[in-house]
Amino acid sequence: MDRNRKWVPGLGAALLILLCHVTSALEVPLDPKVLEGLPQPPTITLQSPKDYIFDPRENIVIHCEAKGKPTPSFSWTRNGTHFDVEKDSNVLTKPGSGTLVIDISGEKAEAYEGTYQCTAHNEHGTAVSNNIVIRQSRSPLWSKERNEAITVQMGVSLVLQCRPPAGLPPPVIFWMDNNFQRLPLDKRVSQALNGDLYFSNVLPEDTRSDYICYARFPHTQTIQQKQPISVIVLNNSPEGERPPGFMMPLGPASAKMVLRGETLELECIAEGLPTPDISWQKDGGELPSSRMSFHNFKKTLMISDVNEADAGDYRCSATNNLGNAHHMIKVSVKAAPFWVSAPRNLILAPNETGILTCRVNGEPKPKITWFVNGIRLENAPEDHSRKVEDDTVILSNVQTGSSAVYQCNASNEFGYLMANAFVSVLAEAPRVLTPPNQVYQVIANHPALLHCASFGSPIPTITWFKDSQTSIRNGDPYVIHENGTLEIHVAQPLNSGKYTCIATNNLGIRENHVFLEVKEPTRILKQPEYKVVQRGMSAMFECKVKHDPSLIPTMTWLKDSGELPDDERFVVDTDSLTIKDVTDEDEGTYTCIMNTTLDRDSASAMLTVVEATPTPAIVHEKPDPPTDLELTDQTERSVQLTWIPGDDHNSPTERFLIQYEDLLHQPGVWVNLSEVAGTSTTARLSLSPYIYYSFRVLALNRVGYSRPSQPSRQYRTNPAAPDENPSDVKGVGTEPGNLVISWTPLTGFKSNGPGLEYKVLWRQKDTDGEWSSRSVANVSQCVVSGTPTFQPYEIKVQAFNDYGSGPEPEVMIGYSGEDLPLSAPESLQVMVHNSTLAEVHWEPVSIPSVRGKLQGYKVYYRRERGLHATEEETDQEEQVLTFSGNRSEGRLPGLQPYSLYNLFIRVVNSKGEGPQSSSKTFETPEGVPGPPSFLNVTTSSLDSLTLQWGPPMNNNGRLAGYTLKYQPVNNTNELGPVKVMMFLANETTTTLGNLNSSMLYKFYLSAKTIKGSGPIVTEEAFTVIDTAVPSRQVDIATQGWFIGLMCAIALLILVLLIVCFIKRNKGGKYPVKEKEDAHQDPEIQPMKEDDGTFGEYRSMESDTEDHKPLKGSRTPSNGTVRRDESDDSLVDYGEGGDGQFNEDGSFIGQYSGKKEKDTHEGNESSEAPSPVNAMNSFV
Repeated sequence: MDRNRKWVPGLGAALLILLCHVTSALEVPLDPKVLEGLPQPPTITLQSPKDYIFDPRENIVIHCEAKGKPTPSFSWTRNGTHFDVEKDSNVLTKPGSGTLVIDISGEKAEAYEGTYQCTAHNEHGTAVSNNIVIRQSRSPLWSKERNEAITVQMGVSLVLQCRPPAGLPPPVIFWMDNNFQRLPLDKRVSQALNGDLYFSNVLPEDTRSDYICYARFPHTQTIQQKQPISVIVLNNSPEGERPPGFMMPLGPASAKMVLRGETLELECIAEGLPTPDISWQKDGGELPSSRMSFHNFKKTLMISDVNEADAGDYRCSATNNLGNAHHMIKVSVKAAPFWVSAPRNLILAPNETGILTCRVNGEPKPKITWFVNGIRLENAPEDHSRKVEDDTVILSNVQTGSSAVYQCNASNEFGYLMANAFVSVLAEAPRVLTPPNQVYQVIANHPALLHCASFGSPIPTITWFKDSQTSIRNGDPYVIHENGTLEIHVAQPLNSGKYTCIATNNLGIRENHVFLEVKEPTRILKQPEYKVVQRGMSAMFECKVKHDPSLIPTMTWLKDSGELPDDERFVVDTDSLTIKDVTDEDEGTYTCIMNTTLDRDSASAMLTVVEATPTPAIVHEKPDPPTDLELTDQTERSVQLTWIPGDDHNSPTERFLIQYEDLLHQPGVWVNLSEVAGTSTTARLSLSPYIYYSFRVLALNRVGYSRPSQPSRQYRTNPAAPDENPSDVKGVGTEPGNLVISWTPLTGFKSNGPGLEYKVLWRQKDTDGEWSSRSVANVSQCVVSGTPTFQPYEIKVQAFNDYGSGPEPEVMIGYSGEDLPLSAPESLQVMVHNSTLAEVHWEPVSIPSVRGKLQGYKVYYRRERGLHATEEETDQEEQVLTFSGNRSEGRLPGLQPYSLYNLFIRVVNSKGEGPQSSSKTFETPEGVPGPPSFLNVTTSSLDSLTLQWGPPMNNNGRLAGYTLKYQPVNNTNELGPVKVMMFLANETTTTLGNLNSSMLYKFYLSAKTIKGSGPIVTEEAFTVIDTAVPSRQVDIATQGWFIGLMCAIALLILVLLIVCFIKRNKGGKYPVKEKEDAHQDPEIQPMKEDDGTFGEYRSMESDTEDHKPLKGSRTPSNGTVRRDESDDSLVDYGEGGDGQFNEDGSFIGQYSGKKEKDTHEGNESSEAPSPVNAMNSFV
């Protein structure tokens, strides 16, 4: 509502009502459940454009569709009179709408040209469409003409006129030749906006006979051509160079009018030699670069979406090396009517007041005319509740049945606007359109929108409740919008829960429940890192993510913003990507994207593939420092820092470290602020108030950090109230009657402004009393005096400065000072479990009497004396055991048996110990005694030993006697039988007789009480050696075990020898005769006839290993071996003079000189070798 508008007299009361009851525009919802039974005046939803040019080859379709309840009926006017579509057989109306389809196939299309207007009507009003002008498209033929050849001298300017026929819409012009090839255009030869062809200067190559202008008509898709124009360029008297001059527009100045929102086209074409250059400028202003473009070699300037600021003087300049020329175009901007705010539909309840506003603008100023249901208001029935003032209609105290559709028409000489706006008078109870029990899910720290779409008349008032209890009002963190939507600026987990919206008007109330779930954001905890991998190796990128457990995440990997290659070398795991056998094609940027249904997070890293063996010549050094630090996009709490990376010296930059210096609080101290990936050159930095920032950047590669960059310019943030309060707030009393409240102060960096102080507040817990407070500065503690002893206090410390206070501080619990306990434990009782363990019980003191934090109870106990009558009293040291907490019993271990003890107890708090309780004595029963104090052998003889011992140091009871055990020990340390002797308590010596001489004896002695024997002491002693009897020498040769061992060894040697001879006999038979008969050896001498003997068979020294006798075989001494003589005996060799055995039993020596036995001997069976003979051969 325009509050500055002056109202006509008589409208003051209406204005007061308007201020209270003016209803904002309410669109009727399209929900069928709402529309059912809901009356609605007609609304035009679709209509044809105001200027409709149709193709005569197709049907004319004039659109008109509307909605309303009841469904509207339609009627048409043509050229201002009723158009009866029922009587025209060529006109059809689409069912369910007012759209006309006109069949012009058999009729003259001109008959249906004209101005049409559609009307939609129901019982609640009438809506009308725009005036739709219907015109037929036209593509007339070129008038026949005969073009004479044009003859010009070289260098002069020339214009070839096109002058196409007027078409509807206007045609598109272009020049071509006879071969339908476009003529080349440049800054010398160009086509003007009107289609004419301009030559700034002609050249001989411009001579041709086929300059043809074509006109293409877009609606009919037809092309018409002009008769060819012939141009002849002569060179006999060429034109000389000249300064520029304008061919169009003519003269020094011209004017141009353009409508707002259209495109301004300014054209300047100049002639001259050389060809001039064109430039543009606007006097007293700049050309709008974002909406401006040059065309036709800068001869045409176009400015789109013209507005009033584009009016003015535009200068085009033509320049060559001989001079320049100027032309001024004065541009004026007019405007057809355009909307400032169109009237909107109103839904009013009975007795409400509404306003229809029709705000338009234009040049010249449009005239506004109001209609109601298609009738001018001046001609409509009088309505006293309706007041009209120019562009505003005021409807006061509307009544049921006064619904109508109002039309606003704004027009001037350049066009018109018309809008329908209905006023529907309804009385409807509220309806909530948002589905019930809808669940909204949102990520923490993001906005949350909870909808409560409603409908009703009067418009319902929306209120919100959380968890059906807490009323929600506008203000942080909530905003309730006009449409009922509840917005939470920054949703937090504590905002989760059930929300109820209630829609209320004077006809009823409706409520709806929705639910909000605030989820944890998805965050990549471990981002993939830049990798340099050798070809053929594997590369792995990790991407570990944290997300809300109730959301189902989906991990996606991309390579260079596209999908991963379809290759089994790429293995995607839950939180990693592994690339096996890396190739050069794998190099690129890999991105892991974690998506949930609500949010996503992503991170990228580069993979660089290098040769398997890096070239040693590459030198890796620290990177150069970044340069050109620049601060942009500055806000109170953040700033954008950009930089240019320095040379990385063959080692890629892994990350950048950003540091800041606080020139106000800590000049000269650089503090780490943020780190970004090595691929980034910008960072968004979060800032704190009241800091004089200066930034610098360091680059890091594998070699190390670069030198710091030069500092950025200083950036100062404004002071503000503190963002946080002191930490580590504690309340501890140091002495009775005080409470020391301490905290860790805020640093200057966190103070956010000057005048930092602390407001210390305290009150006794559970008393609901007023908070006491004290403001302090430059300290970290506050001492409160006069407090009761050890009482809990609620304490909090809030920071504030000259610009305001910090957030509401957290309440901590502290305690005032302690004092010594007042009471001692009572009802002491002792339960003795055994001789060394007792259990003491007591009644705990009351908590108030502790007067502090109960640390526990201390039990002091001392051994007064032993219960043995003869024991001497000694001064025993007092022992202390502490039992922490609120205990009522404790055990006393390590007591001495058969003793009298005394004990008392004190209660302990942080301040110290309370008074001593009454003493309690108790006795421990007898226990086993300690070991005898000593055991000695005092006298030894051939068959007796005398022992002496001392009583135990601790009898632990009444000593009952001693137990002595002893046994002999032989030469092999074997123990003999044990003998036991018992002695009385007063016996401390004994002599043992009938012992073996020269024998070691071992003794065991222990003392005993009625509880049993105590630990033993041991001693060893020999009896005296008998010198009269020869000492017993053990002859090993006569020992049975030794004799058996020797027999076993001899038997084993015998078995081994038998096995050896058997093996030799198995290898001694060879079929040598047959082989020698078949292969006579030339080395074998012939048999001597005279003596019947063989020649000598001997081995040559040059024979190879193959001629040597096999191991275990025998070689004969002559050249022939009979088959039946092959069995031989070692006995024979043993008797030979030349043969012998070496130390290991193998045979050595030559077989020569041994004559063969006689033939009759050879026929006899050879004697089998025997073990006896074998043994003899070794002797």
